[in-house]
Amino acid sequence: MRVASVEIPDNKRGEIALTYIFGIGRVSARKILANTNVDNKKVSEWTEEEINRIRTYINKNFKIEGELRSEVKMNIKLLEDIGCYRGIRHKKNLPVRGQNTRTNCRTRKGKKKTVANKKKAEKK
Repeated sequence: MRVASVEIPDNKRGEIALTYIFGIGRVSARKILANTNVDNKKVSEWTEEEINRIRTYINKNFKIEGELRSEVKMNIKLLEDIGCYRGIRHKKNLPVRGQNTRTNCRTRKGKKKTVANKKKAEKK
């Protein structure tokens, strides 16, 4: 089944299957199912009418997929352009939210770059 140009799995419950859409988490998925009066059953058991209700509700009330991704990118670009601390951290590809960088943050910084150390003092 396709919702918002995303193929959601048929063999999972509705609450979990809707989280495959970028911008919809567990809480939002529960809210969607409650407001459209669809039970939290497997997606393969949904009727065509239930699917249409979910599609229209999502399109009306949520920013998802491409629209949301572009908004996030624009927000990050704005931070970089005004030169605030968070923007500078984004530019340098360092952790933005105050994490330690001395030993951790390998995901953000990438593979280790070895820096040449000082010559060791000769022993007598």
